[in-house]
Amino acid sequence: MKQLNQSLEARITELLDDPTQQDNPLREPLGSLWANHQDLARRIDRISHISDAYQSMAKLQEQSLTERLNKQLRQLEKVARISDRYQNMMRDLNEALREASTHDSLTGLANRRLLVERLKKETERFIRYQRPFSIAMLDVDHFKSINDQYGHELGDSALTEIARVLDAEIREQDLCGRWGGEEFLILMPETRADAAAQVLERVRGAIQRLAIRAQTDSVSITISAGIAEHQPGESYSETINQADHALLVAKRGGRNQLSTARTSLTD
Repeated sequence: MKQLNQSLEARITELLDDPTQQDNPLREPLGSLWANHQDLARRIDRISHISDAYQSMAKLQEQSLTERLNKQLRQLEKVARISDRYQNMMRDLNEALREASTHDSLTGLANRRLLVERLKKETERFIRYQRPFSIAMLDVDHFKSINDQYGHELGDSALTEIARVLDAEIREQDLCGRWGGEEFLILMPETRADAAAQVLERVRGAIQRLAIRAQTDSVSITISAGIAEHQPGESYSETINQADHALLVAKRGGRNQLSTARTSLTD
């Protein structure tokens, strides 16, 4: 087709340039038609160039828009990752703060605040449903002597080891915490005094078998414990006082032993 067009154009040009065709009546309209054709071809060619340029510009703009969108997406992804890390950090921080507010920093056991919260709940449950619970107060025997002879660092190690044993020996439903200094409290839900004494005897024996290394020495540790079962009409503070009194009886009886509030009141 292209060759045919070129041949036709050549024949028309040749015809118009032929001087022998000056008198041909078709020469003038053919020349006018040929001029219009060339003008139209130039316009079409110009339109084609403009169209090509527009398409190129549109393509560049599209590419530019795509690049901008991709860049914004990358920025959003980066912000999302930062947000995720920030949220994880805040969650870990909140968990650490919650842990710090309810657990002892040295032993990792429940602190006094958490113990009191649970004691209040158990007391309320006792009032509503008459479900028994017992409290045990534990104290490390001769702890001051250990600190004085071997230093507070070994004393802290002893408390940490005792806490480990307590956490391992108590039952799943029990809550053990550091009440203060070398004194620990164990809250035992659904437990009467005689069952609590069995748990505490196991705990006492396990702690007695502990041996804390102090350079070339091996330091033995024992505990004394007082147990009290919560009674109708008592507050949890009164039950703690009963357990404290039983603990005092155990210490006066020679230490490394248990005493319950029922037997201590008759001593």
